[in-house]
Amino acid sequence: MNHRSAPTPLPAKADLVVVGAGAVGLGHAVEAHARGLSVLVVDAAERPDGATARRGGHVAVTTQDSTALACALAARERWLKLGRDAGFGVHETGAVVVARHADELAVLDDLVAARAGDAVLLDARNVADRTAVPDAVGGAFLPLDLRVHPASALTAIADWLGSRPQARVAWRTAAQTFDAGSGCTLVRTTRGEVVAKKVVVAVGHTVGRLFDDVGAQLVRVDRQMLRVAAPRPDDVGADLRLGSGPVVVGPSTVLRDAAYRHSRALGQVRERLRATRPDLLAADVHLTLVAQPDGSVIVGDGRAPAPGPGRAETVDEGLLAEARELLGVERLTVLGRWTAPEVVRVPGPDAGSPFLVREPLPGVRTVTVADGLATTTALGLAPRVLDELL
Repeated sequence: MNHRSAPTPLPAKADLVVVGAGAVGLGHAVEAHARGLSVLVVDAAERPDGATARRGGHVAVTTQDSTALACALAARERWLKLGRDAGFGVHETGAVVVARHADELAVLDDLVAARAGDAVLLDARNVADRTAVPDAVGGAFLPLDLRVHPASALTAIADWLGSRPQARVAWRTAAQTFDAGSGCTLVRTTRGEVVAKKVVVAVGHTVGRLFDDVGAQLVRVDRQMLRVAAPRPDDVGADLRLGSGPVVVGPSTVLRDAAYRHSRALGQVRERLRATRPDLLAADVHLTLVAQPDGSVIVGDGRAPAPGPGRAETVDEGLLAEARELLGVERLTVLGRWTAPEVVRVPGPDAGSPFLVREPLPGVRTVTVADGLATTTALGLAPRVLDELL
């Protein structure tokens, strides 16, 4: 009979205790360790299984704006460095946003003009060559975007960090309470107490379990995700373009990402979809296709019904219909279905920012990244938070 070995005791103290081992928590832990601090990360799960681990792994740098863009650019460099240090794949494939109508192409044209070399407008032939999408009117290539496999990347980062001097990652360890004292905080966990000089709490949509006031500023939504088999198993060239090429992004994402909001043509896109595809707007479908090493493709995502943990078949069908139309195939075989939790800011003075950083106790910061942008921005946000916290 196999018996799980007893976990080693937690350290009695640490310069920084991080609660949560997703992209946000690990980003802060890695940054603090690089600054010479002793770090303890605690997470209630056995391995990464939170919001970031369940997403498609598209680091969508180019379509951010303002502070989020600055954080995304910084996060890009940190993803590349961590990939080298921790030994996981970070693919500099870029992304192609596909336009199927003239108004969508006009929005992309405005993005290309604003990005001054960080985006390239494509014609229909260029899109087909790069993505195997046959019936586009054009698109935009975003060379700065990255592709990672988030669950394995987070696992590799946690294992690498835990192997470093003065760093520890403790799984199956839930934080319970925080008692702020004179210059330090007593963190009580399910495996004992730790005295921390500073604390970062990065637990996404569950932050309200620890700090009610912070949780009241957030709303959880679930995004439906799918994994489908290789779309064209008999077309080796098409599968190679999808498998080793850029992330493929559907045109409805222009309604979501912040960088598109400056385009005057955006209203035309929204009105046309309201008249022709109200189902896509109702389900908030934003199609992204991320190829996997085995040839399958992650298809995301659309908003699951609320409240409750269930999923809507109509949302899955909408995602599959959009993917089939984009790829020009009649059938896609579904291999898996799941949901990824996402937090949304409630209306407020600074609700336009995806970043919610609060100080519920002296020396304690809660850090939450909304709108599904943790993969894209968290590693670049961490230095800003630590600059202020430390």
